[in-house]
Amino acid sequence: MNITDSEMKLMKLIWDNEPVKSGEVVAMAAEAYGWKKSTVYTIVKKLVNKGAIKSEKAVIVSCIGRDGALSESSETVINKNFGGSLPMFLAAFLSREKLTRSEAEELKRLIDDHTEGSK
Repeated sequence: MNITDSEMKLMKLIWDNEPVKSGEVVAMAAEAYGWKKSTVYTIVKKLVNKGAIKSEKAVIVSCIGRDGALSESSETVINKNFGGSLPMFLAAFLSREKLTRSEAEELKRLIDDHTEGSK
């Protein structure tokens, strides 16, 4: 499922507030992003058509989880901009700022946990 940046912004509002009335989503998106009602409903319709959300009786709920959607979105960025190379992505990210010691430790733990042959 290819979710655009604007769709992801709306999904985050939905995940944080679901189940949520469509009018509330409009108000939240207007406040957070300055979007008009028509913009929000256009994005809602696209998300419904993609199967990412359901809208029944003006109440919206997600059909996909946040972790899965964010993982897929991250994978798309890495594939599109870095030829699928996670090391190239990390090198580009790390060239801009230093990690804190706790961030570095967390990354090491994640790498260890997700390395082939690890428990």
